[in-house]
Amino acid sequence: MSDKPLREHLLELLEGKSAHIDLEKAVDSFPLDGINTQIDGSPHTAWQLLEHIRIAQSDILEFCKDPDHESPPWPEGYWPKADGTPDKWRESVRQMLADLEALRELARDDSIDLFAPIAHGDGQTVLREILLVADHNAYHLGQLMLVRRMLEHK
Repeated sequence: MSDKPLREHLLELLEGKSAHIDLEKAVDSFPLDGINTQIDGSPHTAWQLLEHIRIAQSDILEFCKDPDHESPPWPEGYWPKADGTPDKWRESVRQMLADLEALRELARDDSIDLFAPIAHGDGQTVLREILLVADHNAYHLGQLMLVRRMLEHK
């Protein structure tokens, strides 16, 4: 049985357009003057959320590809230590989207067994890691969009 339908579903999930705004559109049009604004009731700024998405996604991608990859320390290594700037925002977006495309390439690559345990892992599969990225991105994208709406009504 072909796994082509599964791969197509994974690509759709990574694109994120089926259930909500896609990641690229959300971050591309974000008002850069508010990226470091702390909104009452929100534990994170927009910059912190964007960087967290980028760092976590990059970590998962590198884990899938590189047996020598070492993850950042949890949790402090997954959150930025300093405020962002418009230039840092744009660079983070660029890196995040490049890594997202690399994950899409993993999903497209039919030479990769999506169900096989990653050799250097503890039972993780490429399928699990792609689903983890999609879930994590969607969760924090929701937070990012809430911060944006609160900034617009501030």
